[in-house]
Amino acid sequence: MKRKGVGFSLPVAVVMMVIGFVYFSTVFTFIDRWFSLTSSPGIANAAAFTALALMCVYSYSIAVFRDPGRVPPSYMPDVEDQESPVHEIKRKGGDLRYCQKCSHFKPPRAHHCRVCKRCVLRMDHHCIWINNCVGHTNYKVFFVFVVYAVTACVYSLVHLLTSVLLVGSLTVESQDEDEEMGSYLRTIYVLSAFVLISLSIALGVLLVWHIYLSLQNKTTIEYHEGVRAMWLAEKGGQVYKHPYDIGPYENLTLILGPNVLSWLCPTSRHIGSGLRFRTAFDSVPVSSESKP
Repeated sequence: MKRKGVGFSLPVAVVMMVIGFVYFSTVFTFIDRWFSLTSSPGIANAAAFTALALMCVYSYSIAVFRDPGRVPPSYMPDVEDQESPVHEIKRKGGDLRYCQKCSHFKPPRAHHCRVCKRCVLRMDHHCIWINNCVGHTNYKVFFVFVVYAVTACVYSLVHLLTSVLLVGSLTVESQDEDEEMGSYLRTIYVLSAFVLISLSIALGVLLVWHIYLSLQNKTTIEYHEGVRAMWLAEKGGQVYKHPYDIGPYENLTLILGPNVLSWLCPTSRHIGSGLRFRTAFDSVPVSSESKP
């Protein structure tokens, strides 16, 4: 489902420019100077990196334009539903969670986003780099984008370092190389090294973080709420367990899909409605994470 009211965003424009810069510097500078784009290895590496870049752009576009998940106006929690053993309540008063700003009840794991000015199903966080919330319907494509982005950065960085070694060995032999071209190449290499090292570290940390969350079937919001819940449980002599954690592999299949071969495909037809989720208290497993 495409979200409404998508406007221009400077961070999104910056991301697209960075993707374009990394792609052209990798293919037309690093790969070309290492293998030559007219050779078989050069063509193969250029084709592989082009495919990687296309998957980055495609998954990023979906994360930007797909609605993260809206709460239906008619949603009403059914406290007598035996298939939903978990009902989230307010910290104070114990009432069912109700959003005063949106004027409707909140389904489990839904939260109100102050930036989007509405409630988002299974909200993880609002990301300025996609000008959108990361929620129920676009979490997987966001995760897949980060995987492809980290892979592309490492791939490009390896070619940069190898190309630098190759160029360094040819410097003495290329006495007649145009000075202006040499200055241009140095600028490309220095700028690319700064961008790629920074992105590899930042995106690598982000990927590790979301792998950790996915293995426990948590969102970023639920992680921080869990820290407080764990402290309160220990204070009362109890043990806290995240109610949506049903095991590492099962958690991954709920988020990435039941077919392992499609885990890196930016598709999410397996996610259900986002109004009901499997929990550790379910007596009978169901085939989908959520049902309407």
